[in-house]
Amino acid sequence: MKAENEQRTGLLYGFGAYGMWGLVPLFWPLLKPSGAIEILAHRMVWSLAVVGIALLALRHWSWMGKLVRQPRKLALTALAASVISVNWGLYIWSVNNGQVVEASLGYFINPLVTIAIGVLVLGERLRRAQWVAVGIGFSAVLVLAIGYGRPPWISLALAFSFATYGLIKKKLNMSGLESLTAETALLFPPALGYLLWLAARGQSSFATEGLGHSALLAATGLVTAVPLVFFGAAAIRVPLSTLGLLQYMAPVFQFGLGILYFHEAMPPERWAGFSLVWAALALLTWDALRTSRRSRAHPAAAATLTPAAGTAASSSVPTEPATAREPA
Repeated sequence: MKAENEQRTGLLYGFGAYGMWGLVPLFWPLLKPSGAIEILAHRMVWSLAVVGIALLALRHWSWMGKLVRQPRKLALTALAASVISVNWGLYIWSVNNGQVVEASLGYFINPLVTIAIGVLVLGERLRRAQWVAVGIGFSAVLVLAIGYGRPPWISLALAFSFATYGLIKKKLNMSGLESLTAETALLFPPALGYLLWLAARGQSSFATEGLGHSALLAATGLVTAVPLVFFGAAAIRVPLSTLGLLQYMAPVFQFGLGILYFHEAMPPERWAGFSLVWAALALLTWDALRTSRRSRAHPAAAATLTPAAGTAASSSVPTEPATAREPA
């Protein structure tokens, strides 16, 4: 009974995390007339404040000294911070420039890009269904390029930056709270410097658009941190396969908002491209669930999987968006 209650609680946290990530396109337009870079800088600064309070409450500081004494890990953390700042900034710009649907596509195709990186960078081996899914995904990009009259560069940039971030985080192996703290601490000086530079030039919107606008900019820290806390609570209570499936809530919500709320155009060729992406994801999900069932039914056979094959299988249904897979 206790286990069932824990899992139910975990599901609620999971729905909360991915629901907030899915609805975040409603928040960024509220920050206009601030530009995307100014919003991004505020997000970095206020996120550090929020996670700093959390660490103070938890008295969880010992990992910092260990990180500072590991130059390679610190360099990887800096690289992760740079990559996620590109992802965050591009997503904010996309939402505030009427590209919510194309941005949502980036998080739909992210699992496919993650698998491709696993093959090209890590030398992982794919099952037949995974190869077929990647092929369908590639076809979808071609169809969408024809539909848009250009490659869907926003989607591709979001997907590749997110997948690259996930690869770096895989190497770092840090918890969500620790990684967000380290990354925002590294991003804090340039972000604060940029905000002070804007203020000195009289171009900052923080103090010129009213108290409500200032409060909304400060709330970017909560918008970043609260879903991560919910995700962390879900991750320890529900199976990873379930958490991976919940991930698709965020781009589904974002896509729905783009069509129904922001009234973005969806001509037939875009529907065709999105349908191909959804077909590829359905195939990946079916393959991952089938493999998971087989592993539970035949644990001895599952243990014979090579590390590469096992890793590739786990990437079929992404399961760790904390900071590593945070959609926006």
